[in-house]
Amino acid sequence: MSKADPVIIKLLEPRLHYPNGNCKEEPDDSVFVEPDNLEREGTRFEVTPAEEEDEHSRFRVTRLHSSNIGVESPDDARKVSFAPSRYFDKQSSRSSNSKQPSISDHGDQTFGHNTLDAKPTFRFYISGDGQTNRPTLQELHNQDDDSNDVDEEGPLVNGDMQGQSGSSVKFGWIKGVLIRCLLNIWGVMLFLRLTWVVGQAGIGLTMVIILVSAVVTVVTSLSMSAICTNGEVKGGGAYYLISRSLGPEFGGAIGLVFAIANAVAVAMYIVGFSETVVVVMRNYGNGAMIIDGSVNDIRIIGIATALLLLGVAVAGMEWEAKAQVVLLGILIIAIGDYVIGSFIPPTTEELHNGYHSYNLDILKENFVPGFSEGNDFFSVFAIFFPAATGILAGANISGDLKNPGVAIPKGTLLAILISTIIYVIMAWIAGCTVAREVVVAFVNSSLVLDAAPSAGPVCLNPEGCSYGLVHDTSVAETISAFGPLIVAGIFAATLSSALASIVSAPKVFQAVCKDQIFPKIDMFARGFGKNNEPYFAYLLCITIALGFIVIGDLNAIAPLISNFFLMCYALINGSCFIASISKSPGWRPGFKFYNKYVAFAGCITCLGIMFIISWVTALITVATIALLYGYVHYNEPEVNWGTSTQALMYKSVLHSILTMGKQSPHVKTFRPQFLVLTGQPQSRPAMVYFVNHVAKNTSLMVCGDIHVTDDVSKHPKSHHGNSQREWLSVHHLHSFYNGVTATNLRSGAASLMQLTGLGKVKPNTLVLGFKQDWPQSASATISSYVGIIHDAFDLNYGVCIIRLIEGFDRSEYRQHRILSNDDGIDDDDDEDSCKVDVMPGESGQPGGKITLLKFAKRRSVPLRSTDCIQAGQVFLSNPGAVKNIDPNRFRQKQKKGTIDVWWLFDDGGLTLLIPYLISLNSRWEGCKLRVFMGGTQGRLDDEKANMAMLLNKFRIDFSALEMIADINAKPSDSSLSVFRKCVNPFMLKEDESAEEFPWKITPNELDSLKEKTYRQMRLNELLHARSSSASLIVITLPMPRKATCSNHLYMAWIETLSRGLTAPVLMMRGNQESVLTFYS
Repeated sequence: MSKADPVIIKLLEPRLHYPNGNCKEEPDDSVFVEPDNLEREGTRFEVTPAEEEDEHSRFRVTRLHSSNIGVESPDDARKVSFAPSRYFDKQSSRSSNSKQPSISDHGDQTFGHNTLDAKPTFRFYISGDGQTNRPTLQELHNQDDDSNDVDEEGPLVNGDMQGQSGSSVKFGWIKGVLIRCLLNIWGVMLFLRLTWVVGQAGIGLTMVIILVSAVVTVVTSLSMSAICTNGEVKGGGAYYLISRSLGPEFGGAIGLVFAIANAVAVAMYIVGFSETVVVVMRNYGNGAMIIDGSVNDIRIIGIATALLLLGVAVAGMEWEAKAQVVLLGILIIAIGDYVIGSFIPPTTEELHNGYHSYNLDILKENFVPGFSEGNDFFSVFAIFFPAATGILAGANISGDLKNPGVAIPKGTLLAILISTIIYVIMAWIAGCTVAREVVVAFVNSSLVLDAAPSAGPVCLNPEGCSYGLVHDTSVAETISAFGPLIVAGIFAATLSSALASIVSAPKVFQAVCKDQIFPKIDMFARGFGKNNEPYFAYLLCITIALGFIVIGDLNAIAPLISNFFLMCYALINGSCFIASISKSPGWRPGFKFYNKYVAFAGCITCLGIMFIISWVTALITVATIALLYGYVHYNEPEVNWGTSTQALMYKSVLHSILTMGKQSPHVKTFRPQFLVLTGQPQSRPAMVYFVNHVAKNTSLMVCGDIHVTDDVSKHPKSHHGNSQREWLSVHHLHSFYNGVTATNLRSGAASLMQLTGLGKVKPNTLVLGFKQDWPQSASATISSYVGIIHDAFDLNYGVCIIRLIEGFDRSEYRQHRILSNDDGIDDDDDEDSCKVDVMPGESGQPGGKITLLKFAKRRSVPLRSTDCIQAGQVFLSNPGAVKNIDPNRFRQKQKKGTIDVWWLFDDGGLTLLIPYLISLNSRWEGCKLRVFMGGTQGRLDDEKANMAMLLNKFRIDFSALEMIADINAKPSDSSLSVFRKCVNPFMLKEDESAEEFPWKITPNELDSLKEKTYRQMRLNELLHARSSSASLIVITLPMPRKATCSNHLYMAWIETLSRGLTAPVLMMRGNQESVLTFYS
């Protein structure tokens, strides 16, 4: 690009750079813009390159053309900054192929200076998964910027999110929360069931019912407000709050149940509306009916109403919100009509119906309860409590609110206050003006009016009583000044509540489906239109509602949903309590008027009310939640929401570790805790699986990876451990991963042994594979390998060396298979495969630069190339040497056989304990334990009896015990010959000096250690004779004495000891501290 050739750049989203629509801002403000993201017509920047001060030079805007902004002047042009070294270097192809925009807010450049550092900005924190476009630590810290380390697919940027939200309808706290909560709380109960509740429970207990409901809802609202103000709240309402606090298990379970409960609530409100329509038809239509004027008419009207409301909901949130405002206005007028009518003296007909205006006798009679047969306080409470479920109406559409963190607390709490006052006033009016039950009988053709005795409602009319609080559901109409207004109010209350639930249930269900917690319901997550309306979820909701509408009985439907809502309230309170006691730094709610102990009391109260209302329904509810919880927990959904249960788990673990640190260790609580030198775990899967058979669910296991380099300041990306931990998790291996960088293997292993673990939770046993190629290795390499064993004993570790005849390391072969397969998949381990496109390597070598990576396994998790195999030239020196290594050697069930334990020297019991623990694993259940021990000729029977008694006291099950008397016998000539050939290359020659070759074996050393050397050869002969068919051989590891046994001689010992055995050989030595005891 030259200054004479201006380039026109189209800006993606002008509002992103001009938040207030004002382009006349300070000229020093600047933004980052990637050229591949500038795809919007109407705004153009003409840019010329700035003077090249350094490699991070920018481009400067010289002219702005924008029909959207209305400015065409160089003075109004903003600076658009590019970082050529980051986007236009040899890796610029990444930018040109990027699919996600990466645009920074204006002012990201620190104080207008030329630097990669960025000022704090909203955009860096908007992504919940931590993926941002801020400069990475490596970009800031390292001199050379490696574009390969930058994520290929960035997150959604601010501009996208603004654009999406700007095109959808968003509500404030009044229209979005207050109005919805008021309509839902009043709902069907206000006019149709409140008077019945007063007639059954009396004014006194009705106040208790209303206030208990209010207390439960207020406490829940306080907890909900705290959670809502602790970060951004998205769509899903109660499901979102619970799932992001308690995790996907509780969230998924309650989300599914809560969505169904809201669908059932639709049926409850529509049945209440239909009951009113039937009464109106009977009273104002001269007994008009559709079929029978009863349940069937309710069903027909209910189905038609449900379909009509579905049409309104599908029309969009904007139309639904307008309808809610109109319905609230009607409802307020009806409430005013009710209050005014209570002061108007009754007519004769109203007296016959039980209405007496304000009457002290009526008040006295109605103040005490008068439950009819089959009803009690809790059954009445169960019917009324669904009125309290309306507090979640606003939260359920949290994704459609402008500011949920402000709107939900303010609107919900105010709605509870207003609705509770109205409920109390209307309950007192009903209790002071209307008789509980009116008995109408005809005596001598004259009408006789008589109130039922206060002992309880007794109907003297054989045809049934029709009036009074208990029997007449239209009492509110009788009290009112103008009856039709009450009918309109009932219509408004029931229809508004039904409409809110029709909207809420699909929104909640859509949020559950989006998170993919449950399988095969993804279709319900799909949204349509600018408001992302879940039409499929609407159809499911209305189908469930129609099924319950067929019941046609409001009193039968109401208790069904009470328990589901109570469980939801309990979990919201529990979420707040757990988040509070976890003391996570991330728990910083903006709403301060909550208390963790009040939240806990609210949780217990909700659970208690559940069982008091109906213990059978409560058990069903709990069982349903438990089953769904177990299902989600078993499937382990791939989500990480930073839940409060994670924070609580951390706190609990930290407290436990600190507590353990105060206690001295005891032999009864000893557990072998393993540090396994695997390198990258996927390179030695057989070793990882083998040790996991001992450690799984019982002990600590850490896979150690040592990166040897001359420059320890350079740490490989693989040591971040992302792909290693993912591999361990996918293969259900309960292990940690720890990587270090060191100048040699020994110092790296020493670092791992000293620093791995925390408190008492740290390794005490080192596991490493046998070095198969030791005869061809340099003396420094052998010194490092044996030095690791010396260091382990110095650090009081036990040591285990595992030998397979085919070896463990398949890292070189895995790379070869990945890079040479036509399909790019390592077919030897199909659950851990990397799929890559490989550019041709130089000179025809099977290697090249990796440009695309895909992790192909049971879970689809994108990983960086450096997480699986190193990018660049990869060559395979000898793939045939490791081709026969079976990575699944210890994954499948082992064949029936024996585990032979050669416990030759007492090391504290570790050599006996670990094979016993292996035998307990299900994959080794067909293998019996056989114990071999050294004995003295002539005393074999006594020693065998003593050892059998000791093993029995240790409670170690064994199938055979053999005492070997000839361990110290001289080995055969063939064994001696093989050993001489083995050590001959490492013997000090006559023309060599020990000072020049200090690592070589001297004749004096070999002579002084002749007995130990003979013992290793003899033991190998005994192993071939007695354990050649064993499934696993465990034998005491020879002790390498410092300054006595040279490194090569020690390697020759363990080579000789395990040579030629087809079974896995585990050579181990404890730290001489007891790990077994027969005391209880």
